[in-house]
Amino acid sequence: MRKALKWIGWLALMTVLITIAVGVWKREEIARLLAVNSLFAEDKIVSNFSNMNAAFLSVPVPRGEGPVSPLPNGPEARLPQETEAWIKDHAVTSLVVLKDGAVVHESYHLGTTAGDRRISWSVAKSYLSALIGILLEEGAIDSLDDPVTKYAPALVDSAYDGSTIRNVLNMASGVVFDEDYLDPDSDINRMGRVIALGGRLDDFTVDLKESFADPGTDWQYVSIDTHVLSMVVRGATDRSIPTLLSEKVIAPMGLEAEPYYLTDGAGTAFVLGGLNLTSRDYARFGQMYLQNGRWNGEQIVPADWVAASTRASAPTGPDELGYGYQWWIPHGAREGEFLARGVYGQYIYINRAAGVVIATTAAHRGFRAEGAHERNVEIFRAITDSLNGG
Repeated sequence: MRKALKWIGWLALMTVLITIAVGVWKREEIARLLAVNSLFAEDKIVSNFSNMNAAFLSVPVPRGEGPVSPLPNGPEARLPQETEAWIKDHAVTSLVVLKDGAVVHESYHLGTTAGDRRISWSVAKSYLSALIGILLEEGAIDSLDDPVTKYAPALVDSAYDGSTIRNVLNMASGVVFDEDYLDPDSDINRMGRVIALGGRLDDFTVDLKESFADPGTDWQYVSIDTHVLSMVVRGATDRSIPTLLSEKVIAPMGLEAEPYYLTDGAGTAFVLGGLNLTSRDYARFGQMYLQNGRWNGEQIVPADWVAASTRASAPTGPDELGYGYQWWIPHGAREGEFLARGVYGQYIYINRAAGVVIATTAAHRGFRAEGAHERNVEIFRAITDSLNGG
């Protein structure tokens, strides 16, 4: 009996030691998994969104050695009275408003500051769209009607086999992908755990096999489509997205702070939502698009790409928002009115006719509530009208 108890004691000790060893060996992955599970917690979400590189793997997007580009101050705007309540109700963390290229309002909330590099979430998709437009003009990508498998052969026999680049830009791949952020078992949250545990997004994407429609026929917003675009770009250029985006977009823009991407375990950029910049630098990108891709005297993004990508070209339904090439077009949009949009309240709103750009970040846990997005657009339009004497 005593011998048996001794063996049980040894086994228990070995179990504890093995558990500790595995915990030490995998401590970074475990920490990232815990971070994913608490990322949107009410008491942590604001801080998390300003410090994503503290919990996740990341890679810098070099800003280059050039000077910071001018972003002059204009006369301080008097915003509509309803703006204050909206800021509180929608957990807005920053609001930067440009009129004719000058800052007319800038404010930070819930303890954030101008130096915070805030997570973009799906606003990042519009940055990748800009890069694709540049590569198309340069000839690295031959045509939007090329199949994605031409540049990403790993996608042969996946759900993306048969989709063109245009289909995927339009979110019309027909691939089954559950985008419900509130469901822990959804595809988007499974993908988050893959990143946390050091997995490869390329492998995750290749393993998708189900479709609900033929490519190009139906629109359904699925963020993994944007990762496929990343696979196309990397296959076409044999270069990383952070390096390309730095060279083609970020460095020429003269940003105030160096951006960074979150990455998977292989160091591949999380292009569908992992870009982090300051609010003023988000506003710079919006102003560049307002100016038809031109910034600081340089044509950064081809003007015809800006026009094509911000036009409602996706096969959306009559009651759905318009969608272009990774850009949104709101209901009742005026000519030159479009926006980049991310979950939890991240936006870059552009109204070219009015000369207005609005960059805003938030930690709005109620972002999916009925009317929440429409309320954001209402505020952007109310601010725009107030700046133009409306």
